[in-house]
Amino acid sequence: MKKNVKMCAAVLTGALAVSTVLTGCGGGGKENDGKKSGELPELTSDRYELDESTPAWKLDKKENTELTWYVNADWWNTDWGTDTVTRKIKEDLNLDVKFITGDDTKLNTFFAGGEMPDIITILDASSSAANSAAKWALPLNALADKYDPYFYQVAAQDTLNWFRLDDGNTYGYPDYSNGQADYDSGQLKASTAFAIRKDIYEELGEPEMGTPEQFLDVLGQIKEKYPDVIPFGSHSMTDSAGSLEADLQNFLGVPVENEDGTWYDRNMDEDYLTWIRTLNQAYRQGYISDDNFSDDGTAYEDKIKAGKYACLFIGGTPQRSGPLQIWRSSHPDAEYIAIDGPQSTVGNAPTLAQAGLSGWMINYITKDCKDPIKAIEIFTYLISEEGGILCKYGVEGETYQINSDGLYELLPEVKDMQMNDNDAFKKTYRLSEFIVFGHDRYDYLAADKPESTLQMQEWGEGKLKSQFVIENIKPDQGTAEARSLSAIETNWYTTLTSLIRSGDDAAFDKVLEDHKQFRADNNFDAIIKIYNEKMEKNREKLAGK
Repeated sequence: MKKNVKMCAAVLTGALAVSTVLTGCGGGGKENDGKKSGELPELTSDRYELDESTPAWKLDKKENTELTWYVNADWWNTDWGTDTVTRKIKEDLNLDVKFITGDDTKLNTFFAGGEMPDIITILDASSSAANSAAKWALPLNALADKYDPYFYQVAAQDTLNWFRLDDGNTYGYPDYSNGQADYDSGQLKASTAFAIRKDIYEELGEPEMGTPEQFLDVLGQIKEKYPDVIPFGSHSMTDSAGSLEADLQNFLGVPVENEDGTWYDRNMDEDYLTWIRTLNQAYRQGYISDDNFSDDGTAYEDKIKAGKYACLFIGGTPQRSGPLQIWRSSHPDAEYIAIDGPQSTVGNAPTLAQAGLSGWMINYITKDCKDPIKAIEIFTYLISEEGGILCKYGVEGETYQINSDGLYELLPEVKDMQMNDNDAFKKTYRLSEFIVFGHDRYDYLAADKPESTLQMQEWGEGKLKSQFVIENIKPDQGTAEARSLSAIETNWYTTLTSLIRSGDDAAFDKVLEDHKQFRADNNFDAIIKIYNEKMEKNREKLAGK
């Protein structure tokens, strides 16, 4: 799953950097139902007897628990018990949840001494909140040891290691956290593709586009023979590098580290820059439209729906399955198909990326949680395969059936509502919407896979490679280096656009040198030092140290 909602770090930094504020919300002496903040209640036999082979939620005799759950996203659906997914959770766990949503300002009120919710979900694994979790959250390992050892049978050890803080405890658990076992399973699918309209590809004799010369030659043929289409397009570049930075680098197999394990400067890789120069030549010859740099996401997708691009470089094929399907449905002989496309000029194989260990939404049980026993039960339930299938497909016989191939298919009336009244579908069933502990591993069980991207995923088989070592290596929020990096990244986005739109080679070289100087002027050496330090810590986590 591609994740594009990010926490605004600046506000959090101020609140979380002050230790007295954090102490006030985590262990400052508040009392909740007779227990002090951060104190773990004893498990009594009238509630259940501990059994390592059985999840605690199946043993717990307590009824009618209510917990508050804050999600730091205004878009989160706060309904509970009215749809198939949350109604089943409510029934299985004897649980009512009151969701609270908001932005960073609201989150800060909790850390500034406001009444803490029982569970908190944030959206940035590298934020100050995540790094300071020991001050306001309960260790999941302590909760599992005391109340629910079955947690260890469903939680991924790589993920627990990844989120472990310096005190040896793990406080947060994310959704969409993919470890090496997930990469090795074959269940993860590539989401990057170089696609071309099938009709054009076949009419041109299925040409190769692997070298810069071949690439430009084919785009030239397209411009001459198909004047109504745009030869090449990529993602919107109005406020980012679109798909022409990391996605293209992965497609070309650009390394993420040097041979000695230090950080590799991918943006300055000669192989990558050769292809950026090639795109500049394509622009100068009229093969890339100026709209590529001004269209927003909606305009870009509208062009896909109309088949206006001959070739597309796509980062995030699942997010483009809708517009791709619209074009495919009306023009089946002209559907977009993945081909090898541009290839490394130095012989590197593609190393396509998927979500890594850090995931997206990270969930914590706070020190003021009214019932930490029930809270860890929720975590175990939702991390388990039973919870994952529920959140993805619903309830067997009510929303899905398992076909003769062992795949999960929605019942006809459910599928009909999904296709014809999606708002009602979301409200009634909430399938694939309750994602706080979601995971990509359940996608492969679906009988109904998007036809528009199926071939693209097949093309990507065997090309995925994890990049754990460079996850979360940016400087800590609020530091001088973090502010410098933000400026450098913004400058790079505009630089990349200017490189592709340069009028000649001399102008290209000048733009590139200006960016290098901008990096030097903004203390880039200090940022690289932090990269290397954090990469070394990542290796220790990956080794289970």
